[in-house]
Amino acid sequence: MFLDTLVYYLSYHYIFHEHSSFIGKLEIHPYISAFMMSFSVSFPAGFLLMKYVVFTESNLKGRIQLFRYAILVCSCILLNYIFLKFFVEWCGLFPTPSKIITAALVAIFSYVSQRNFTFKVKREEEEIA
Repeated sequence: MFLDTLVYYLSYHYIFHEHSSFIGKLEIHPYISAFMMSFSVSFPAGFLLMKYVVFTESNLKGRIQLFRYAILVCSCILLNYIFLKFFVEWCGLFPTPSKIITAALVAIFSYVSQRNFTFKVKREEEEIA
């Protein structure tokens, strides 16, 4: 979460200079561009940390864990987008505090989902079936 927030802050202020980007006529707000940048760093780092540091007791195969992690991350991307839009555009908060609040909410959802889905420990009865 710290790495994600740091990359987000640096991207928002120093890479995108708090200005929107355009792809043709499509406008991408700087807080969304910074989110995409921070995600490209946090996805691989997050998977490795979860697999080798947090959920080391999981006995699921690595490719299954990665697939499930990708599914969960897609859900988290959607939640990030919705929460950022909500806090920045509807609540009028600044982008960096909005990102911190969003990251905390998504981290809670992510941890519970990863413990019970992505990196769960299969019981012996499940392995036989």
